[in-house]
Amino acid sequence: MLRRHFFLCGLAIVFGSGAARADKPRVWRLGYLGSGSGTRSIPVLRKALQGLGYEEGKTLLLDIREAKGDYSVLPGLAKDLVAGRPDVIVAEATPAIAAAKEATANIPIVMCPATDPVGSGFIESFAHPGGNITGLANMYGDLTAKTLDFLHLVLPNAKKIAVLTSANPTHRSLFEVAKQGAKSIGIAAEQFAAPTPADLPAAFAAMKSAGCEAVYVLADPPRPLVPQLAQQLEVPAIYQVDTYVQLGGLMSYGPDVLDLFVKAASYVDKIFKGTSPADIPVEQPSTFHFKINLRTARALDLKVPETVLIQADQVIE
Repeated sequence: MLRRHFFLCGLAIVFGSGAARADKPRVWRLGYLGSGSGTRSIPVLRKALQGLGYEEGKTLLLDIREAKGDYSVLPGLAKDLVAGRPDVIVAEATPAIAAAKEATANIPIVMCPATDPVGSGFIESFAHPGGNITGLANMYGDLTAKTLDFLHLVLPNAKKIAVLTSANPTHRSLFEVAKQGAKSIGIAAEQFAAPTPADLPAAFAAMKSAGCEAVYVLADPPRPLVPQLAQQLEVPAIYQVDTYVQLGGLMSYGPDVLDLFVKAASYVDKIFKGTSPADIPVEQPSTFHFKINLRTARALDLKVPETVLIQADQVIE
């Protein structure tokens, strides 16, 4: 009788502990590899994941690595991130996507966003990515002509502009697109490179010395020093990345970058739930916004025509 009692108790313990394990929620590990600083993007991603039912610290662990504009450190950061064996990696912008791709061919990677994901070798096609990478594209190359048109409307007499580039591998082709776009409206374009944030003051001094009347800032995770230098040296600037306008940039034209991180959360959710990244089409933005900062315009003693203001989706007074 005593033996039977112990046997039944043992069964109760075994089945009881099994039920407890079954009730325990899965804890997902998400890696974030940033080309820049995620001061704005990470809170948006966190909030979007929370809205999808993930609770950080309980059902979600977020491991963050950020290059803060120094792309040379990305390979090491990616290697460290992969060593932590995340279930998914969100990679911010092309430099981080390239580093993540080099670090792993198995862990799913969500691009947020990529400028030329097919040309960069990240995916086979937008409809069928085909590997461990999917996510968002930004279409900045396709928007160059329209962006330069806005610059021309505000500065109709400008004859020479600077194009600010970094160590971003997509900037070589984006500069050529910008150069041809500027030429088509009678403007000469010259490239000025600032591979790291520390190189920005010298780049702006050089464009000022070269007689550039404005600067077209190619897409990168925002470098806050850029709009500061543009104002200090009185160089009107138009940006591909819209978040620059909130940092004091004059104008921007492109997709809502932070909204892309909301969409990235849905990609993470799909992969967590079992969908292969190879089967999730890469999304391109369909809505673009022209934004202008009138405070910055006044600081530059720049008169913005009414015909331009009525086209703006957002005007910062």
